[in-house]
Amino acid sequence: MKNESRQHLLLSGYARTERFRSPSSPQSSGSFRQVDRGRHGQVLMSQISSLKEYASSVCRDQEASGYEIDFGIRIQFRSQPDIELAFESLSRERQGIELLNVKRDGDVTCATVFVPDGKMDVFEKLIRDYLERDTAPSKKYPEGHPKNQNLVETIHEIRESAFDELWTDTSDAMPRTNDELIWWEIWLPLRGDGEATLRRFKTLASSIGFEVSLGSLRFLERIVLLMRGSKGQITRSLMLLNSIAELRRAKETAEFFDSQSQQEQREWVNDLLNRTHFSKDEDLPYVCVLDTGVNRGHPLLKQTLDSVDLHTIDPVWGVSDESGHGTELAGLSLFGDLTSVLETKDPIQVHHRLESVKLLRDDGDNNGRHHGYLTVEAVARPEIQAAHRRRVFSMAVTAKDNRDRGKPSAWSAAIDHLAADTQNNGLTPRLMVVSSGNVRENSAWVEYPSSNTTDSIHDPGQAWNAITVGAYTEKVRITENAQEYQPIAPSGAISPFSTTSMTWEKPWPLKPDVVLEGGNAARDILGAVWMPSLSLLTTHHKPEERLLSTTNATSAATALCARMAAQLMAAYPHFWPETIRAMIVHSAQWTDAMRRMFMTGGTPKEQYRLLIRHCGFGVPNLARAMWSASNSLTLIAQDELQPFEKKGNAAPSSRDMNLYELPWPISELDRLGSTAVEMRVTLSYFIEPNPAERGFKGRYKYESHGLRFQVKRPTETIGDFRFRVNKLARDEEEGTATGATDPGWLLGSQLRHLGSLHSDIWRGEAVKLAQLGVLAVFPALGWWKTRTGLERYHNKARYALVVSIHAPDVEVDLYNIVQNEILSKAAIVT
Repeated sequence: MKNESRQHLLLSGYARTERFRSPSSPQSSGSFRQVDRGRHGQVLMSQISSLKEYASSVCRDQEASGYEIDFGIRIQFRSQPDIELAFESLSRERQGIELLNVKRDGDVTCATVFVPDGKMDVFEKLIRDYLERDTAPSKKYPEGHPKNQNLVETIHEIRESAFDELWTDTSDAMPRTNDELIWWEIWLPLRGDGEATLRRFKTLASSIGFEVSLGSLRFLERIVLLMRGSKGQITRSLMLLNSIAELRRAKETAEFFDSQSQQEQREWVNDLLNRTHFSKDEDLPYVCVLDTGVNRGHPLLKQTLDSVDLHTIDPVWGVSDESGHGTELAGLSLFGDLTSVLETKDPIQVHHRLESVKLLRDDGDNNGRHHGYLTVEAVARPEIQAAHRRRVFSMAVTAKDNRDRGKPSAWSAAIDHLAADTQNNGLTPRLMVVSSGNVRENSAWVEYPSSNTTDSIHDPGQAWNAITVGAYTEKVRITENAQEYQPIAPSGAISPFSTTSMTWEKPWPLKPDVVLEGGNAARDILGAVWMPSLSLLTTHHKPEERLLSTTNATSAATALCARMAAQLMAAYPHFWPETIRAMIVHSAQWTDAMRRMFMTGGTPKEQYRLLIRHCGFGVPNLARAMWSASNSLTLIAQDELQPFEKKGNAAPSSRDMNLYELPWPISELDRLGSTAVEMRVTLSYFIEPNPAERGFKGRYKYESHGLRFQVKRPTETIGDFRFRVNKLARDEEEGTATGATDPGWLLGSQLRHLGSLHSDIWRGEAVKLAQLGVLAVFPALGWWKTRTGLERYHNKARYALVVSIHAPDVEVDLYNIVQNEILSKAAIVT
């Protein structure tokens, strides 16, 4: 049977929305530590009394200063060792008491809180009630227990907050001396008028002698800007400290690679041009390269890059590319690796175009301007020029260091905001493709692959909504006269340049999402080097001198991924950014070399965690992403649901679950019996970020909402399935057992449901797959539900769902059966 390529099947009208309630939060066990109530309460009461006197003194100074600032002080609550501080209970929004940041100091949890003038009495009463009042007797606590016990007995100390309490960056990022001048990342609490908050802080900082950045980033509850000065200047100004929620060190951008050319004949380029068809359609998608600019004079680029589509964030710089990096990535974004393109005589079809924004000129150019703010500005330039274009933004500019280790930053949160288009209530989401950053030192390449494990993805690659791209390589043939050198990575394995998320804490997303060709490095007995023959071939930024150049690492891989996204956008013009992202990840597979390298030891789930944290979901494939076949079909749904709702004065609750009874080829799968088949499910959505450092869990989660998917088990009825995923049914049955987890899934729900893109594969017998055609998408906790004052609880969330069946080496036409069922349902509906 001929397995010709066929367009994927779009599911419309298959989602049936039902009311859903998420699993209840874990309840207290009812057991408390043995604490001397009187002594503990009196110690804390004494600390509060001292802080009240301190607060009165500070407020007198604030009033005398004449500055327009929020009168009050910042204090820090420190937990008992190895006891989690109940920090969410410290916030009292009605009284203006705000939780500013939460961090760990060894085995102690520390929470910094802003207390307005006159509001220290709130904490004094809380502790007095603990000392003097008991809760009413209950079935769980027949004798009651001290009021506020869950909070007060987790507190070890309450003290004044100074510089160290506001520092939420890593310890090694701290300036070595009090006089060292650096750029600081200042996180201001946003209350009321953001412009007024920013103006007041800039006035205060300038009066002390700080240099303040021109631009700033605004999030829901924070404003982020850069300020240059010394630690000593900050610590000497109590007024300044009392205006800040968090302090971090500003990041520097990565250095770009020096280009080394492979001299090629101009005839190669002319031959390629002669067999390339550049589409002239008006509604073509664009790859917008945010980098060092692009020189459109190159003959391979000028037909797809108009002069009006060259932009810059700084008019002084101009739009041309002086370093070469941006032009190299433009060539890859358009043609891919020119090595394979020039080798063949096949015709080339180009169905997308290019844009360029010069985001960086030289290393150090952007000091004093926040990279997140500059990225927002860079995205705005082409959108002002051509607002309605379909485009994918490709950015391979990252921080030099890796100190975030998965924790959201202002830069990564800016990427998430841009992707979700939160500024315009999600009207025009964007597809953002960013690099994971590189293992930069030659000496580290020698330690491959341990160096990949220890070198964490660089900021902003931890962005939840972006496609984060790492690098693998198939380049192992060294053609230079260097017999003593051997390629470092074997063919099909992770590239020596690629960073990973292995050192991240468990809750952070699985990154990178995918890996593409990024080249290899070579080594001899003395060390490691990169070589042109192990790199990718692309366009040179000085075509009057030479036409071709080489490039490598995750920058090159990012450009290839952006090209693939544009090709999918051209084939499926009505698909959302969330859908294109899902299709790319859904098409990815791990190579045998990746499996051999990382699937060793531990349980299968642990092995897959190791594999994904290094290699993402593998290498995406354009043909798999683009087309279905008779024995390998893909169903795609673009839908939405309302995760939460608020009725009257009640707290917000979970609301919608979308249930899909899929057009499943049951009879054909039954006939295949015990034949091995697989089903893959990918769920992609964009979250609205809230990046303030306040623990990133509970009511202060970074993500606005989560979505989850579950699939009916082979032995379940649809009613049983609802029982398992719907809290209302489970409440009625009081936790009736629903059976063991289906062992057919590679990852399982604990691993796959990290971040905002979830993908998993079920493998088993066809006769069992025949019974898996029911799927639910439902909400999980996020700050839309818990941060009631921000009034996002009625927002809707859209998502893309991709479901595929693959029956390898079997001549069966699953595609036509499912297509006919979809057409029949559509005919009945109309």
